[in-house]
Order: sequence, then C-alpha cells, then structure tokens
Amino acid sequence: MPVLSAASVTRHKAHWRISASKVTTKHMPELEKRQAVFDEMENDPNGQRGPRVIKERIALNQGYILQGIALRTFIVGCHYHQIYRKYVTTIMRSQEPDGFQAREPTAKKIKRGVLVCLGPHHEWSGDGHDKLSAIGFPIWGIRDVWSGKWLGLWVVPNNWLKIVIAYLFLLLVHKLGGIPVQMTTDCGSELVMVYGFANALRETFASDLAVDILPAHRFLQSIHNITIERGWLRLRLDWGDNVKIFWDAGSNIYNESNDTHSDLAKWLWSTLIQAELDSVRDAFNNHRVRKDRVKFLPSGVSPNVAFSLYEHYAADNGLLPVDCSLIEKLMEDLGGEELIRFVSKEYEQKAKDVFRKIGSPKLTMKNVWNIFQDMLPHM
Repeated sequence: MPVLSAASVTRHKAHWRISASKVTTKHMPELEKRQAVFDEMENDPNGQRGPRVIKERIALNQGYILQGIALRTFIVGCHYHQIYRKYVTTIMRSQEPDGFQAREPTAKKIKRGVLVCLGPHHEWSGDGHDKLSAIGFPIWGIRDVWSGKWLGLWVVPNNWLKIVIAYLFLLLVHKLGGIPVQMTTDCGSELVMVYGFANALRETFASDLAVDILPAHRFLQSIHNITIERGWLRLRLDWGDNVKIFWDAGSNIYNESNDTHSDLAKWLWSTLIQAELDSVRDAFNNHRVRKDRVKFLPSGVSPNVAFSLYEHYAADNGLLPVDCSLIEKLMEDLGGEELIRFVSKEYEQKAKDVFRKIGSPKLTMKNVWNIFQDMLPHM
C-alpha cells in the first residue's frame, strides 16, 4: 500500500489550498462558527446534549473529519476549520445558560461493577427500548460487550413479540456471518426464541463449546444487563426525548383515528426513525469514550477503533461462523421482513411513488409533518 511522504502531503495541501485548521479558523467568520453550534442545538429541543456531543454532531452532520482520535475539523469549501470544545461550551452557555445545570445527573445510580470480556463477538447484549412505544415506535438493539459497539438498532411495530426479536437476532447473525460465543438478555418472555436459536446454532456450528460449561445464552436481571442499559440512557437523552417533542409538534395536523393519517404517519415516521437510528448508531460507534484505567475493556478510543483493532488489545475475535443460507431459511420460516413492517408492501410502494412525486425531499425531524401534509392529498 503506497504511503505519501510528508513533502507530498504538503504539496497536495498547497494544490488544494488546504491550510492548517488553526489558521483557517482564525479567518472564518464568527457568524459561521456560531451558526454551526446553533444548528445542532436546534436539533436538540430537549437540551440534553452537552458540548462534547454537540461538537461531534457538527462533525457528523456538517462535514467534520477525523484527525488522529480526536474530532477536530470540518470542511467549508476547500478549507478545514477547527472548532474547539471550549468554544462550543462558551457559545452554548451564552445561548442556554441553564442547560448545563439541567443536564447534571440527579438519579440514584446502581453501583457499577467491572465488565470482563475476551474480545469482540464473545458476548452480545440485547434488549428492547420502550420510551417511544407510546407514539407507536418501539426499538430493539444489540451491542457488543467488549467494544461497546452498537451492532444493530431497529424500530419495529412490536418489540414484545418473541418471533420479532428472534428475527432481528437472526438478521444480525446473517449480516455478520456468525454468532457470538454468548448472547445476554434480560428475563423477558419475548426472549425464549432467541434462547432457543442461540443454543441450537451453537450446537450445530460450534459443538466443541459445551453449552453446559459455557452457556450460549445468559439471562440477567435488566439492571445487570449493563452494556445495553447504559446505552439506552444515552439514546434517550441524546435523541429519544427529542423525537417525542418533534412528534408532538404535529398534534394539530395528525388524527390518529383516521386510517389514512395513521398509515402515512407510520410509513413516514418509521422510515425517518430507522434512518435516525442508523445515524445515531454511527455517532455512538465513533464517539471516543474517556480513558478509564480501572476498566478492563478498551477505553480512550471509539468503539469502532477498538472493534477494528482488537488485536492491539491482545483480544480474540469470538465470532463463530455459520451457514448463512440456513439462517436465511430460518428467517423466512419465521415470517421474513413482514414481521418488522409498519405498512403493507403495496402501501409502501404507493407512498414511495407519492414521495417521488413531491420531489423526494430530505426527510428530517424538522420537516416530517410538512411532508406529511404534502403527501396526504395524494394518499
């Protein structure tokens, strides 16, 4: 793999008129820097995102790039600009002086233990998130215990149905081409099929690992399934509470008892929420966690970095390969994609046609109800 020399890098920077971030930031209009912060604060009406998260959201949503392991710059034209966390903090304090105190944790916390895991895919932590169930969009997710990486986040019509959860488990297994050494969930009755599949697949594809010595699935109390439970808290504070606010903004537009309204809202919002979950998952996986010298698992880097460079930590990839054609057959036998659809295929196709007819606008939390009104007469 060719490597550019320092001189070549300097030459290319000169050719593309790329200056050092500190230099270009100095000449960047103050209004542009402030507006970058304000735009991300506007996306957080609940006010739960701190300066570090806002800084990273600017990186993901407005063109930041990575320098080393720190998010430092974003692109404007051909220039790279550096927005420091201290600057973001100052702007946020001037705009919302009470926000920092409001974000102070007040809930009594359960005493933390020390997690031990041998590497990626040695243990997956799965659970449901019901905070958006009240508006009809429950979530289910799976997280790698060793790295903290979110492997899957899905919005589904019902996250209490065992057949739906089993399908999502198999969907991830099919995507990754293997199963973890162990799956960990809480004790909900909707997990019995996941328990069955985890054991059956282990015995079929890794019979040398005795399930009576190293269980393929482990049930825990919800408060002790800490890898994913901690993730749910951040998801709610950084994103979920805001979704409710944007949903409620359509209270004078949306009539739940009207089937036409209901079907269109289901299609639009499930599409938007899944896209948002994909974006949130990417943001969480690229978020550099603080260095914790007491922690046995990787810290001081993002989950993506730890997951990709696991050998650097003397870790072992625990993914147990499976026959994906068999997994695909099992998914079809359960009911396939229909299990996680909010509307029928026919309605989805009609909605997509109407969406294209109005110009295929970018769907966001800010404009979803406007798009709803534009599409409604055609449905």
